[in-house]
Amino acid sequence: MKSEFRSGCPINLTMEILGDRWSLVIIRDMMFGNRRHFRELLNQSEEGIASNILAARLKRLVETGLITRRDDPSHKQKAIYSLTETAIELVPVLAQIGAWGRRHLPVTEELGVRAQLLAEGGPELWEAFMDDLRVLHLDAKPEKTGKPTVLDRLNAAYEEVVDENRAKGKTQ
Repeated sequence: MKSEFRSGCPINLTMEILGDRWSLVIIRDMMFGNRRHFRELLNQSEEGIASNILAARLKRLVETGLITRRDDPSHKQKAIYSLTETAIELVPVLAQIGAWGRRHLPVTEELGVRAQLLAEGGPELWEAFMDDLRVLHLDAKPEKTGKPTVLDRLNAAYEEVVDENRAKGKTQ
């Protein structure tokens, strides 16, 4: 963690860690897209992050304790990135940012459906999603098995909107 901050204000401290253009987008992609490898984060992001920027942000996120990096046993040159508990606890923050964006910005239906479901589901859904992320990223034991995860439900809603728009001839 950075040793010198501009002030002890909690908002300032948070913005010093998360306030750049890419950090929350990378966390979002890991959280909602389950993207865990460099190439997935590079090639599957809607925003098109440059490889040097991605490498720098991943390094910074590891240094600040928001993600971890470990060698991928399937490939010597690959790494697997995982969210830490600290990053998982950002779910309510991202849910609120998404809800605000849906209310005030020109969000596409496809990319806004997850934010809509999180807003409608509220804290109970956020907690369930954080539990699911702990299973994926922290190797926690799942509490319930056989039920679709929150991530499965969010992605199914996204795919449903994509399919509906495709059937209507709308592409976004």
